[in-house]
Amino acid sequence: MKFVVRSPIYDSEEITIPPEVSNLAKSFNGTVCSPKGDEYKIKNNIVDLLTDQKSYTLAQSTNQWKLTASVYEDVWRVRSLSLLTGEPFPVDKEKELLREWINPQPEKKYLDVGCSTCLYARFLKTLEPKSFQVAIDFSAAMLEEARLKSEADQADVLLIRADAREMPFFAKTFDGVVMGGTLNELTDELKVLFECRRVMKKNGVLFLMHLIQSDSWYGKVLQNSAGWSGIKFWTVEQSNELFERAGFRVEDQMTKGIVCFTKLRPV
Repeated sequence: MKFVVRSPIYDSEEITIPPEVSNLAKSFNGTVCSPKGDEYKIKNNIVDLLTDQKSYTLAQSTNQWKLTASVYEDVWRVRSLSLLTGEPFPVDKEKELLREWINPQPEKKYLDVGCSTCLYARFLKTLEPKSFQVAIDFSAAMLEEARLKSEADQADVLLIRADAREMPFFAKTFDGVVMGGTLNELTDELKVLFECRRVMKKNGVLFLMHLIQSDSWYGKVLQNSAGWSGIKFWTVEQSNELFERAGFRVEDQMTKGIVCFTKLRPV
């Protein structure tokens, strides 16, 4: 499937991504450009649409390290929810909720925002091979790891390097948007949520996994100490207010410990 993105420089200009780029069984290198002539590299199937380096927090900066990318999913992500909820919570349980709330359909388009190693997009693609999955992250290291894991899973995903605050997509492109563990690390969370709302179709769905404020005194101490690195925490009520400001309504929600899963619909 050909996929059209929006030029990062000329908002009204289209850039067509060849279907071969998302075929991860074969390495693709080259360039794409808009009719205005702005050109962007594709290296090993990763389309780089990040035009300038923005300021990042410490938490965000560590995601650009190859070491972080190499251990993120296999060491941290598979254990994180059990550690954070205080009870056994395997990734498969998270995936089951993702399957239920997103329910990917053939020929529909889905976006994984702040994808890291592309866990969500890979799973949705294996659930429905005829769906079209796009994943974005600002970290080249994470996208390189996502490419390896996606190829190993035989899950063809279009990988794009971009900043979620300025997504290179036209309005109402996607049938569903997913974001796992990224919301707490964002510097402009409201702007990113607005962008999710903009690129989503009217009847689309947004799946979020995010962390909420701890009720325990020691949890609050740990969370406050993490604030210096750029990580934020909200109560469920504050989170829902944030979603409402961005133009969403909560359709479903589940909390386990400090982990919150939220299903949102555009208002």
